[in-house]
Formats: sequence, C-alpha cells, structure tokens
Amino acid sequence: MTTFILVSGMFTGTHIWQDTAARLTAAGARAHTVALTGLDGPRAAPGTGVDLETHIADVLAVIDSVETGPDSEVVLVGHDYGIHPAVGAADRRPDRVARVVHLDSGLPRDGVPALAAVPDQSLRERLGGEESHDGLLPPPAHDAWQRWGSTEGVPDAALDRLTALAAPQPLGTLLQPLRLTGAVGTVPSTGVLCTGNGTSIELIQMLVGLGDPALRALTDPRVTFFELPTGHWPMLSRPAELGDVLLRAAAGEGHRLTPVDAAEPPAHLRPFLLDVPEVPRERHGNVDLYLPDAEEPCPAVVFVHGGPVPADATPTPRGWPGLTGYARYAAGEGAVGVLLDHRLHDLGDYERAAADVAAAVELVRADPRVDADRIALWFFSGGGLLTVDWLAAPPAWLRCLAATYPVLAPLPNWGLSGTRFHPARALANAGSLPLVLTRVGREMPEIAATVEEFLAAAKDHGADVEVVDVPHGHHGFETIDRTDEARAAIRHAMRSVLRLAFGPDTGGHQSARRPAPDYRRE
Repeated sequence: MTTFILVSGMFTGTHIWQDTAARLTAAGARAHTVALTGLDGPRAAPGTGVDLETHIADVLAVIDSVETGPDSEVVLVGHDYGIHPAVGAADRRPDRVARVVHLDSGLPRDGVPALAAVPDQSLRERLGGEESHDGLLPPPAHDAWQRWGSTEGVPDAALDRLTALAAPQPLGTLLQPLRLTGAVGTVPSTGVLCTGNGTSIELIQMLVGLGDPALRALTDPRVTFFELPTGHWPMLSRPAELGDVLLRAAAGEGHRLTPVDAAEPPAHLRPFLLDVPEVPRERHGNVDLYLPDAEEPCPAVVFVHGGPVPADATPTPRGWPGLTGYARYAAGEGAVGVLLDHRLHDLGDYERAAADVAAAVELVRADPRVDADRIALWFFSGGGLLTVDWLAAPPAWLRCLAATYPVLAPLPNWGLSGTRFHPARALANAGSLPLVLTRVGREMPEIAATVEEFLAAAKDHGADVEVVDVPHGHHGFETIDRTDEARAAIRHAMRSVLRLAFGPDTGGHQSARRPAPDYRRE
C-alpha cells in the first residue's frame, strides 16, 4: 500500500489537502498531512524560533510514524515552500521514502534558503536583508494571492477559505539555508507542473537544452513529470485530477525528459533554416556587428536574445546559429546586423538586461557605418519583456520593433507582477511605432496567452502591428522546423523589418506605414 505524506506551502495548513486526501484514500492509498509548526494549530509568535529545521522535524515525525515494509511505500509530496522541508526530510530518511513529488515547486539546493524560490523579486530583496529570523511574514489578503502564484481555477468559496485560514509564515523557515547531505539524490522524484502558473514540460525541456547544470539531474530516468492545466493550487482547483496524478507518480509513470545528446545538438544550436551569406563580423565587447558591403552609413537591426540563459552557457547567445543567421541575413540585405550578449541569467535580471540592450544600441548608433536615424530592434522569446521601454517611449530614430515567438507578459510564477516589464501596458505610449510580430501556432500555451493579451491591447490602442503567422511553427522554429512555411515566415518578417528600416526619412514613425503584407512573393 502507498502512503502519501502531504506537505503544504506558505501560509497554508493541512486543510488544503482535504479533497485530494479523500481521493487518495478512496483509491486504496493512505494519506497523511503534515501539521507544520506555526502554520497549523497555534500560530507562531515572534521570537519562538520556528525555522526550516523545525518544519523538517515535523515532516520526519510523520515519516517515522508510518509503517513501511516490502508491500508499502512512502511518497512525500511538497507543494510550494513545502518542498523544502519535504526534501530536507527525505535527505535524512532516504531509505524510508520511495519518491518525492515536487508539486508546482522549485528545486531545493544545499545551502540555499527557501526564500530563493519565492516568486516575488521585491519581497526576496526586502526579506534577504533581514538580520533577525524571528519575525513573521503576514499572509496575503484575499486579492493578493496572485502574488504567490496563479489562482486560476480556484472556486471563490475555496479562495475565501484559503484566506480565512491563512497563517503568518515564520521568517526563519524562509531565511535558514537548507542543509542536504546528498542522500536525497538517490530517491526517485516527480515534478507536477501547473501550466496555469507558467511552467510546462516543454519549457523545462527547452531550459535543459540550454545547458543549465542545475537542470541536468532532471533527465535522470528516475525523474518523471506530469502537467495539470490549472493554477498554483491544484488541490483546490482540481483535487480529483491531482489525486489521480499522484497515484500515477507513485507507480513510476510520467513523462521523462530527453537528455542533451552530444551527437545531436540541442535545438538552439542546430543550423539556421536559410542559406545566408558569410559577411565580415566585428566584436566590440559584448556586441557583434555583421557588416554589409556598403560605402554609406546603413540602417542597423539589433537582435535581442531571450532567456534566462545560464551565465556559463557555451556558446553564448551571440554565437547561436539561429541568431547569427538572422544577423548575416540582414547584412546580406544591406543593413548592419547586430548581436549582443545581455545579462539575463535569472528572472531577477531583467533590469540589468534592459540596461545592456540600451547600452548596445547607443554603441551601434555611434558607429560611423550605421545610420543612427534608422534603427530596428528585434526581440526573441523571453527577451520580449525587454520591449517595454521602447514601447513606452519610442525614440524617433527607432523605425521598427519586431518580436518573434516572444513572451509578452511575465508568467505567473516569475514574480515580476510589480515591475514595469509588462509590454501590453506600454502600448498606450507606442504611438505609430510599427511592430512586426511573428507568432507560432505550436507555441507553449502559457506563452501564447501573453501574445494574445498583447494583441488585444494593441487593438484597443490602435497600434500598428503586422502579424506574421507560422501555423505549424514551434518556439525556436528557425532551427527546428525545416519547412517551406518556416522559411517563408523568416523571409517575410525580415522583408517587413528592412522595408521599415530603409523607409523614407520624413521625421520619425509616421514615415513607415507599411503596405498590406504580400505572401505571394514567397
């Protein structure tokens, strides 16, 4: 018989598991919920010394109370913050835990406090400066739960109850570093990803392909994944489906990620779809210029990569074939193609990445071979959030802004809700700046939703948007989808951008109204 031990997340207690536990027991399993000190029963008071070790001890007490044997096993489930005491306990009892389930939660690491997994960046910065670990973090108000994760699918009555029963989180549980021996690495694990909160198996696979060492362990065949189409609290929004997934996880079922194969490069390192000319390249710090054969100053197209990209990625984005293909293509058509490496290595890096892009643009405009009044910016993937400053205050020399399979709003679990990085909100000030947006039909749903939100806002504000659709295209299609449709989309988007960049000089964006798209030339 399988025994599930359920560990709740921040501010919450055993009550959230009621319906899921009932589903598990109805299927013949046992379900135990862990009452974490200060979150269940008597509330913690400042100065009581409740920390992460306290909660690890709470989980250990339940593990040790459960009968195990040849015909019984323990599956430990940690939701949100709860994965930290769950993993800490499994590290101390690896012989008694058959599997750890990460329920819409992060990957705890030795020496790293749970605070690092809190989605709200501003809160991480504020609490990270706390000298005392004895304080309490007040629970969210009814309308503030979105700050901690998407409430998609949670019924109103359940959200009311969640708020009424929420307890202050002892700061020590967030600030005390987790200590692991490494024994938990022998325990199989499962990730249950809530797509409504911004994570999917496809997204994790893409991040693995980027070479992040922290994610390599996820390709171990003992690691499986499931998705639930709901927000961050599936035990409230889809308790029955969650119960079924946990039963399947206990049985070892689930999707397994594909390891990075040295014989087959990851998607972002495969060849560009088009044959493009070799052109001279100059390197200036973190900026590469791909130069056309021209005697007069030329327009420039600055290509801005997505991310986050690991800081030690090799090659860096300006060496990726897809991006170098775009830059060489632009240079072959008479514009200066520009690539840069910006410092978007973590979701908290958007500010410095934006500064890197602005500095690169100024470097490019100062080059005598560039017509400083004819610049186009072209953003990709997670770099889409970096469009915000240029939409909010487009300079007269910016002839066009392009975006290809972009992320155009922070995903719910990115912790950026309180920042300025919301491109749709900036559209009110974009004026007549021409936009060229390449939309792929097989986009990850969580990203596709941000594109549709942006296009709806663009319509409301009367923005000048040309959409280049790739109905069968995937995220990163330029090195993945070797189809005529994909090639035609690249040519179409490049032609539109260059038409605007080379447009007549009549004083800013008003000069660049485009004719209707003509796909027949493909």
